Amino acid sequence: MSTPPLPDDVAELLARPNPAVIAHVRPDGQPVSVATWYLFEAGRILVNMDESRRRLDYIRHEPRVTLTALAADSWYTHVSVQGRVVELHDDDDLSDIDRLSSHYRGRPYPTRDRRRVSAWIEIATWHGWGAARAD
Repeated sequence: MSTPPLPDDVAELLARPNPAVIAHVRPDGQPVSVATWYLFEAGRILVNMDESRRRLDYIRHEPRVTLTALAADSWYTHVSVQGRVVELHDDDDLSDIDRLSSHYRGRPYPTRDRRRVSAWIEIATWHGWGAARAD
């Protein structure tokens, strides 16, 4: 495992709208993973979820998470970051989900009648594979 700061090529990979999966732990210890959109900004990861999502409860109970981003053009190349959610806040004006949706889909998020919550992940360690492999 390597520690931040991330090398430029790894940061550039994370800055792209790659397919990603976030993993966390339920209160009973069962690991759970789900596909997610993310943004890599200023060395941290932003994710956003509907306020009704169970993973929000899981993150509040245990803030340690792992996010794996797979290069969209070659899934052999991927980066996994391990860290913790250091900030949760309501996305009242939907600006965070709009940024995520614009990053992935090129337009604001279409669903405007559901409350959203943003989570910022601080990276503690990371590892990569393929072109993102740390030597």
